[in-house]
Amino acid sequence: MALSYKAKKRLSLLILLVGLPVYIGLAWFLVSLFERPNMVIELGIYIGLGIVWAVPFKAVFRGIGQPDPNEKAEGE
Repeated sequence: MALSYKAKKRLSLLILLVGLPVYIGLAWFLVSLFERPNMVIELGIYIGLGIVWAVPFKAVFRGIGQPDPNEKAEGE
């Protein structure tokens, strides 16, 4: 079942406002469990975690910045 444009927009907003801060806190907690690595390795870990969170949501975020395709264009 494909999501409508409005549902995708609402879901993406929910992910960004609620899910992303939770993911940041979880990543921060997981990294704090281990001894602090070299600065370059730590930067690589955070960059990797920053990319990994978006991969499952790629389909949700695709096309959100575009106008609603189901909305009629003005002048028609």
